[in-house]
Amino acid sequence: MIPRPKLSRPLSASYELTAGAAVSGPADLIGAVRTAMPGLDLLPGDDGAIDLRLDPSLGDEAYRLTVGSRGVEIATGGRAGAFYAAQSLRQLLPDDAFRYGAATSWTVPGARIEDEPRFPWRGLHLDVARHFFPKREVMRLVDLMALHKLNRLHLHLADDQGWRVESRAYPLLHEMSSHRPRSAVHPYGQPEAFDGIPHGGYYTLDDLAEIAAYARDRAVTVVPEIDVPGHASAILAAYPSLGATGEPHDVLDRWGISPAILSPLPPTVEFLTTIFDELLGALGETPYVHIGGDEVVLDQWAASPEIDAYRESLGLATVNDLQAWFLRRLADALAERGSRAVVWDEAFVSGGLRPDTVVMPWRGQGVARRAAAAGHDVVATSVFPLYFDYAEAASPDEPLAIGETITVADVAAFDPAPDDWAPQERERVIGVQAQLWTERVPDPRTLDYRMWPRACALADIAWGAQDDFPGRLEAHLGRLDALGVEYRPPAGPHPWQRRRPHLPGVIRLDEVMDRIEAMTHDPESTRPSI
Repeated sequence: MIPRPKLSRPLSASYELTAGAAVSGPADLIGAVRTAMPGLDLLPGDDGAIDLRLDPSLGDEAYRLTVGSRGVEIATGGRAGAFYAAQSLRQLLPDDAFRYGAATSWTVPGARIEDEPRFPWRGLHLDVARHFFPKREVMRLVDLMALHKLNRLHLHLADDQGWRVESRAYPLLHEMSSHRPRSAVHPYGQPEAFDGIPHGGYYTLDDLAEIAAYARDRAVTVVPEIDVPGHASAILAAYPSLGATGEPHDVLDRWGISPAILSPLPPTVEFLTTIFDELLGALGETPYVHIGGDEVVLDQWAASPEIDAYRESLGLATVNDLQAWFLRRLADALAERGSRAVVWDEAFVSGGLRPDTVVMPWRGQGVARRAAAAGHDVVATSVFPLYFDYAEAASPDEPLAIGETITVADVAAFDPAPDDWAPQERERVIGVQAQLWTERVPDPRTLDYRMWPRACALADIAWGAQDDFPGRLEAHLGRLDALGVEYRPPAGPHPWQRRRPHLPGVIRLDEVMDRIEAMTHDPESTRPSI
């Protein structure tokens, strides 16, 4: 199984599970099991082939699963646990059970499983700003996350290259800022080239509500990100008055960092709190909202007499202090609305965060440990090995990537909370998350190739057990085949997955890591589009 259960042992008896079998127990648990096993057409019943019960001694995501001659018994602490028990039951079935209409009955081998996750945050990040993925692809990703017991979908909804959600209060955001006339198509470090093809799209608030409801049914929480105060070209293309200079902007058509930055003045805070209200209204219960805080070029704040005077009126010494104040003000607004702010690690390095702000340290485990030691909850998001926009091999056959090489084995070997950290530091690591930035992921087939099977390894380390991962992955690929996932084969890309035309040149991973190490200790530095 992937992820591997905490405790699993075979039993001698087996059970014949048929399509249309009855499920008995509390209604919400029955709904979770039926959602997790859509091909079986399971029905509620008083005396079910699958019997569910609540056990208050278990956590919400914990479960016990027993398969014997009399049927299937599931005990759990909550709906999520019932859902995960059903996913484990599903993986006890043949691969054809992941196809619709392949069979009407399956022999389930006898088993006793006792299981619970190591981390409460088991996430995937999808950048829909650089390349937009329509609602159906997001919901398909939710299904694949649910199979692997991943439970946080981080949607990067705004960046220089596009704004991706409807705003009824500020309609120019989706009318103007959701599209660009062309996209960059050159390898990292090569002369700029463009495709000349308009690109765009956005989710209506109703779309976002539907995605969130669909995700909740599958034990997945949507974490929206509006990245501020930098990465602001798309926002300022619609509302330039929110910028530090008021000058006009275009939605960016190239990759990398832009100097575009929002003003920290009260109208910007009012604008963003209104956007938060719209997001929270659509998403419903939303415990986390990501506000970015990364790669901010503060030059325009420093050069603005109005902003400088505002900084002095707040009693702040530097523009870095002003950025920290700005992000804390947004975090306060979210807290008033029942949500916690999440930030990238530059915001932590700059200081001044609310104590309950969650930090995502993309620049490595060194800064992760510093954030944990400072008392912040941390979600491990290190470039190496959790940036899935990097190639899986240093080969000209690999599709165009930002860099090389991050393999399945690299992901499987990663420990988000190492044993050599102090206990109080390890306790602050609430999870792990892989990032898929999409500058070079233009379509769903490339998304599949980049995400899988590396996300299988992520699921394993996030859940906790890592024994015999290569062997379990080999067996698991048949399930992905049945589901139609166009993953990267272990032996390398299929002919139709190879890079075409040949485009040389990716940034070497050792060079990236050297830059990251230097940047981690410099709060004013920004990354060169890593």
